[in-house]
Amino acid sequence: MPSSRTPHMQALVSYLEHDGLPTIVLDTEYNIIAANTAYQRQFGVEGKPHIGAKCHRVSHQYAVPCDQAGELCPMRKAHETGAPERVLHIHHTPRGPEHVDVELRPILDDRGEVFAYVERLTSVTVASVQPQKNILVGRSAAFNDALIALQRAAPAQIPVLLQGESGTGKELFARALHVSSPRANGPLVVVDCTGLTESLFESELFGYEKGAFTGALQRKIGLAEAAHGGTLFLDEIGEVPLAMQVKLLRLIESGSFRPVGSLRTVHSDFRLVAATHKPLKEMVAAGSFRQDLYYRISAFPVRLPALRERSEDLPLLIDSLLQRLAPGTPPRVDEQAMNLLCLYAYPGNIRELRNILERARLFADDGLIRAEHLPAEVRGQAEAPSLMRPRKRSELEQLAHALEVFKGSRSELAVELGLSERTLYRRLKALGIR
Repeated sequence: MPSSRTPHMQALVSYLEHDGLPTIVLDTEYNIIAANTAYQRQFGVEGKPHIGAKCHRVSHQYAVPCDQAGELCPMRKAHETGAPERVLHIHHTPRGPEHVDVELRPILDDRGEVFAYVERLTSVTVASVQPQKNILVGRSAAFNDALIALQRAAPAQIPVLLQGESGTGKELFARALHVSSPRANGPLVVVDCTGLTESLFESELFGYEKGAFTGALQRKIGLAEAAHGGTLFLDEIGEVPLAMQVKLLRLIESGSFRPVGSLRTVHSDFRLVAATHKPLKEMVAAGSFRQDLYYRISAFPVRLPALRERSEDLPLLIDSLLQRLAPGTPPRVDEQAMNLLCLYAYPGNIRELRNILERARLFADDGLIRAEHLPAEVRGQAEAPSLMRPRKRSELEQLAHALEVFKGSRSELAVELGLSERTLYRRLKALGIR
């Protein structure tokens, strides 16, 4: 590094020491040349200094830069554009693999040339690549795309529309969005719009005064008012009766409403998150959903993938769901049963997987779920191979690429991929890779 740059670097390192976020400085050859105390505390390993090591070796255990190992490399793009870059990566940490939001900024010298980079890392606490009971879990590309969108939208006040098939975990994503937002200390109020008549929806959302209708024996605060200072989650918003949609639009635009039977106007300050499995655009064209309401709620659409699109997450999801269903001593799944579970298409998505596991564990008297404990539609795949859902070619290519570029052992590769060795070998066998 030219000596003219050294004072600038020393000043930068001194400044970063006061940054509360884990931060490192990289040279243009991917070497870590400085790391602040926050980084050492959160990502450092005692006895293994990171200074002088390659960032891709430390964070991913790759022998080559991320872009050569099938990952997005923010440094490569920042070098080309000279602009900051931000990506979501799965990093190795002392606690195991974690989702990390990486923000990288190029540092320019007096000639306007990039000579170093500052990389700030933020652990994503609302999602995990290890089995967890109460948060989002996943590591597949489809899951990560949704998580990236969530991370982008969370700090803002923009309305978010979660779209996806029934059973894809929309309420769990809504909770993660709320927890990641500046309103995390406020309430998250869930409104299930399914099956509500116009009058019932209005009284639930806006509340009512005593005597407003037969049976209104006392004043009731509506869910919109209860969400003040927090997040209002309208689940299955496509079910809202057409006549109520104009009142809902007014609520969203002004934050104001009148309880049923009242002349007073109530104001509520909330962040809106909506979800649906219905094709709202088609409903707008058919006249069953208001166009102005659609554009108001869909400022930031997030598509949640179906379970068949994130099949590599299945072992992780299975372990997590079993921990939730049996928090004391969750049952294990034998190899044959796991193979069948990983091949099934799950038209009901995560909700169906949960039901299958809840049923199966009731038959697992010795704590081991076997193939015979699974429903006939899942077991049927072993008898009808032609009906098995073929794995995506992209999954085969990614795994083959990982085998080609990863320089460590198979056990180290399993750790990098967030799998057990048994799962890795089973996946390789299923894909026809020796």
